[in-house]
Amino acid sequence: MRSGEELDGFEGEASSTSMISGASSPYQPTTEPILALIAFICIETIMECSPCEGLYFFEFVSCSAFVVTGVLLILFSLNLHVRIPQINWNLTDLVNTGLSTFFFFIASIVLAALNHKTGAEIAAVIFGFLATAVYAVNTFLAVQKWRVSVHQQSTSDYIRARTESRDVDGRPEIQRLDT
Repeated sequence: MRSGEELDGFEGEASSTSMISGASSPYQPTTEPILALIAFICIETIMECSPCEGLYFFEFVSCSAFVVTGVLLILFSLNLHVRIPQINWNLTDLVNTGLSTFFFFIASIVLAALNHKTGAEIAAVIFGFLATAVYAVNTFLAVQKWRVSVHQQSTSDYIRARTESRDVDGRPEIQRLDT
């Protein structure tokens, strides 16, 4: 059994919820890009459309979500995110999942309203809503992870500030005033 600290994930450990957290979940971090890819493949099999705007929008959303989430997955899986500490990776994951949820939801509704009831369009709509649900769960988990990291950051900043304010030996200007 793992302790509470171990449940937060090891440095660079592959996640099973939000790509950078270590909590358990019924889906793996590869679920999102796979669903986005399947939705993209379904939409690409459609040969003709009359009002094509909904189809093109869904195609753009599914391809973009697949590429961006896939790149983030590779960064996290290979621990490359550790080499770029200037980026807030919790916030990056939150923004990616939040925007993907929103745009997949809109694109799925638009495609559901404008499709011609072909098998590929129905499958694309179904996978679009599945991807929306998975991204929504991950957005919720990413919000929780982001809140914890913000709280930990503010606590460590407070502790560091308090420690520095008590450190008189390292500040010669304070010593001169005391003499």
